Formats: sequence, C-alpha cells, structure tokens
Amino acid sequence: MEVPMKRLVRKIDNEGNSILHTVGIKRKDFVSEKMEGPAFLLQEELLWFERVEEVTPPHFISHHNSQNLSAEGLFVTANSELRSSAKEWMKSTAEGSSVVAVLIATVAFAAAYTFPGGPNQSTGVPVLVNKPFFVVFTVSDVLSLTFALTSVVTFLSILSSPFRFKDFKHTLPNKLMAGFTFLFLSVAMMMVAFGSTIFLTIYNKENWAKVTLYSVSFIPVCIFALSYFPLYSSLSKTYKYLLENFPLTKLVLSKPCMMMSKCLKCCQVQTSESHIP
Repeated sequence: MEVPMKRLVRKIDNEGNSILHTVGIKRKDFVSEKMEGPAFLLQEELLWFERVEEVTPPHFISHHNSQNLSAEGLFVTANSELRSSAKEWMKSTAEGSSVVAVLIATVAFAAAYTFPGGPNQSTGVPVLVNKPFFVVFTVSDVLSLTFALTSVVTFLSILSSPFRFKDFKHTLPNKLMAGFTFLFLSVAMMMVAFGSTIFLTIYNKENWAKVTLYSVSFIPVCIFALSYFPLYSSLSKTYKYLLENFPLTKLVLSKPCMMMSKCLKCCQVQTSESHIP
C-alpha cells in the first residue's frame, strides 16, 4: 500500500531526517552500475536532490536533523569524497584530451601553410587550386583546426573551473561531452584533409594506388577511435541515461509519488539501522 504523497513528504524519522535528508544518506554497500565516471555519479545525485527538493514543503527544506544538519548540509557532507573523486577524474580526463587536441591543432595549422602541390613561383597561387579535391582539403583543414581549438578551449575551461557542487549538475558534464565531440570531429576532418592531399598528389596515378593510399591514410583515425571511442560511448550512454531519468521539464504528479516511495524505503532502512555513513 503506497503512502499518500502529502504524508510522505512530511515524514520525519527517528534521527530527525526529513524526506530531503534521505537523499544524502547512502547505504554502505551502494555501487552504481549505470554511471561511468564519478563526475556523472555526482551529477545523478545532484539531480536527484533537486527533484526531491521541488516536491518538499518549504519549511522542511531548512529543517535540521538531530545532528543539527540541514538537508543540503547532510548532502554536502555525505558526498564530499565523491566530489573529490569527480574533480580528479574530470581534471585528468580534460588534461589528457587537451593534449591530443593541441597536437591536432598544430598539425592542421601547419598543413595550411604546406598545401599540396606548393605555390606558383610567379603568382604565389597554389598550383592545384583548380582541382576539386583542393577545395575539400581546404575546407576540411579549416574545420579540423576550428574543432580542435574549440575542443582545447572547452577542456581548458574545465581545468579552470572551481569544481563546486552546482558545477557538476550541468556545466562540467556538458563541457566534457562538448569537448569530446569537437575532438572527434577534428580528428575526422584532419583525416579527410590528409586523404584529399593523397588524392591531389597521385591524381594521375592508377586507381588501385589511390584506393590503397586512401585506405592507409585512415589507419591513424581508426586507432584513435578504438582508443577513445569506448570512453566517449560510455559517457554518451551515461548522459543519455541521465537525460531519460532526469528530464529538464517540471515534475508531474505521478513522478514525485514514485520518487517519494523510493525515499521512504531509504528512510525506513536508515531508521532501522540508526546509522548515517
């Protein structure tokens, strides 16, 4: 039998914890199997706290338990270690990815001044400027440089972040996903530019030579994808999970009831154990 929502949100356990306090209370054996990375686990906790807070009466939000802790204070205390882990994980991921992005930007920038065929000695105009693949090379090289620099700026903004609790709710995860997206786009555009250079260089060669060299040119991007795509894929799945379970729209009546039922179970467990980890 489900407890009515109005009674549920006003429930106080033996230790003075409201339904909002229970969000910050974790079981000792709790292990998340859906989150990839501590930053996304902390984001889930923050979104969960926000959702429960929306249906909690105002006077219960500032309520203090028997340890003289508000719900927000208990949440911060319980998740301080997770925040430290999320900060270190986010910084190490951003640092490693920014190094790769800088290398790609360097290559793309150098390629703009060493275009295939070289310039005409008298006019300075590229010799192969009228070839179709020269346009492809120019556009892809510019896009690669643009995406790489955007990725670098994004990762640097993560490193310069104060890493507050509220930053892990949307700002930092969004920046990390944007940085990875721009990084993969820059790699893809760089390989397109490299392939275009190969075609321009062997324009009059046999078709088998074109196919062979063009295929070989994509070996680096395949290796890069095999190395980084699993991480990007896992982060994408995690982000999708968060969006599905914590949409940005306001709560409907049925959703809070389900959420409060979960909180009630947690509250009952904590009451029986009489221990806050």
